[in-house]
Amino acid sequence: MKIKTLEAMTVRVPYKREETSALINRGGITEVIVKLTTDDGIVGWGECTRAADTRGIASAVEAMTPLVVGRDPWDKEAIHRDLALHALWAFQPMTGNFAYAGIDMALWDLCGKAAKQPLYRMLGGALRDHVEYFYYLDWSSPEDIARQASDGRKKGYSVYYLKVGIDERREEEMLEALRDGIGPDGRIRIDVNQAWNGPQAVRLLTRWHERFQLDFCEGPVRIDPLEGMLDLRRRVYAPLCVNEGLGREADAWRIIKSRCGDYLCFSPYWVGSIARFHMLSWAAHLEGWQVVKHTHGELGLAATACQHVMLALPNAADGHQQTAQLMADDILTRPLPICDKPSWGRIEAAGLGVEVDEEKVRLYHKAYLEHGEFPTYVGRTSLSA
Repeated sequence: MKIKTLEAMTVRVPYKREETSALINRGGITEVIVKLTTDDGIVGWGECTRAADTRGIASAVEAMTPLVVGRDPWDKEAIHRDLALHALWAFQPMTGNFAYAGIDMALWDLCGKAAKQPLYRMLGGALRDHVEYFYYLDWSSPEDIARQASDGRKKGYSVYYLKVGIDERREEEMLEALRDGIGPDGRIRIDVNQAWNGPQAVRLLTRWHERFQLDFCEGPVRIDPLEGMLDLRRRVYAPLCVNEGLGREADAWRIIKSRCGDYLCFSPYWVGSIARFHMLSWAAHLEGWQVVKHTHGELGLAATACQHVMLALPNAADGHQQTAQLMADDILTRPLPICDKPSWGRIEAAGLGVEVDEEKVRLYHKAYLEHGEFPTYVGRTSLSA
């Protein structure tokens, strides 16, 4: 089995509402979809999530194509190595990782289909029957937070996630409404996206953890230099989560060994491949970390790939990140189980175990050609108003 063709198509799929945080304000997802076809007719699908610029990711996938076509799909890590060394992607590691992660996903899909096994079994088998996801709250008024909390409780969510770091007074009012709305047993997670300085983080985490019993705080201060997180961990009782700063294997390993937090929030696209993410997550398990699957926006392919990995990890926490709840549509033939509920079980079909609707891929590719990508910064000037 050899890879005969690699096709890539950029799609633009809208949200139901805007996503707002200290970093971004956007109205949908723009991703690069990868389709690999083998010489014996098997098709594998992958999704390259993006950071700042989708065109850069698409260009990287195009540049990688000659080192992928003609290879054996089972040689995923050898291809990754060759791209780093011989195609010089080691000099652009994050762009390279985001691009190759989509190719790698499609390679895993091919291998699973060839072996007639779901991806999680090729990672050692399931260590749980279900994976639980969070309720993603809109940054809004206290009244609307109360409405969202009621909706989450009706749907069975136990973990609630709120972006903060924009306006602490308004956010404290939101947190009060959220705690009242979900009761004492609901778990509240906040994500600052590194927007606080050290003294501010100590002050707010001390007060908010006492008042609202935070499940954890993600990215309270800048991860570089690492001493900032280490110092904060010594000064507050709230559990801490690291997301930013996990951009390469060496970065992830440095953070894992430092034990500067309690939770790691990352995904395969950070380190470039499912195998490397799986390996680092097991290493984190030995250092006492819990792993939360990250998303900065994704469609059903990336969500499904990570569902397989979470099924196979010993330290997968509850309340994994998802944007399926926000999506107005997807490129799959069936909606994901987590579009309107927190739990997702085992996937028994071979490979990724989902089917791509190629008509929708063409439809949302046309939307991209007509309108371009969703920028991350729309409306940023209005956030402080």
